[in-house]
Amino acid sequence: MAVILITGTNGQLGSELRRASKNYYGYDFIFTDIDTLDITARAEINSFAEKHAPDWIINCAAYNFVDRAESEPDKALLINGIAVKNIAESIKGSDARLVHISSDYVYEGSSNVPYNEDAETNPAGAYGRSKLEGEKAAMLHNAAMIIRTSWLYSSYGSNFVKTIISKAREKESLRVVYDQTGTPTYAADLADAILNIVSGVIRNKLAFAAGIYNYSNEGVCSWYDLAVETVIEAGLNCKIIPILSSEYHSSAKRPYYSVLDKAKIKETYNIDIPHWRDSLKKCIKVIMK
Repeated sequence: MAVILITGTNGQLGSELRRASKNYYGYDFIFTDIDTLDITARAEINSFAEKHAPDWIINCAAYNFVDRAESEPDKALLINGIAVKNIAESIKGSDARLVHISSDYVYEGSSNVPYNEDAETNPAGAYGRSKLEGEKAAMLHNAAMIIRTSWLYSSYGSNFVKTIISKAREKESLRVVYDQTGTPTYAADLADAILNIVSGVIRNKLAFAAGIYNYSNEGVCSWYDLAVETVIEAGLNCKIIPILSSEYHSSAKRPYYSVLDKAKIKETYNIDIPHWRDSLKKCIKVIMK
């Protein structure tokens, strides 16, 4: 029975993986978070890996406070970079496969065409730099798959979609930037894609191909577009007002363009990716229950 270790279980993606895992039988899933496994402690992850001998590690643990990372760069690097190195070293020499989740923030964000995996990385802030270090650390393991994703949201945890719904219930209008373009990612879709890949490889239906992959939902939108669709789908009466990024104060610089090219993961692992509007509708139905 394949042992699949999932870190960062209490986050958005980790929670969706726990939900999705119920549809996969014949695997031994181990779900951990900071209270059960501190991946920043090298001795602890080494001991855990030795005891449980995971065949797969799906690392969802992350420091995701983009603005706060500017004043806490060391903490961001510890969780997003050094901890990933600890994981990679804990399975060194084994046949274990590592799936590590990264971010569109590793790209510069000034392109006008979708970023593919070969595009130059040039993160603009501390958060992006820490995520890039995590990628480098993951690649120390010869069987590592890195998935860069963007604009993650879910019915779990804190995220843009849930924030818009919460604020739209209280206010008559909200100001949202319209000059930042990307693609939302429903964490449930990403979780399903990951487990489809893992299960396919285990059951010899797919060949494992290490490397870097992009994943987000299909389509393109701005944060303004996403907010408008969220309010409409939630049935709320709140006006969304478009503003420029320069009118919205933040400590960290956000990518102006972070649309991801998903051709590689679709072709390599035969994945069908839903459009962001369809996935948004599904998520909001769950949130509004």
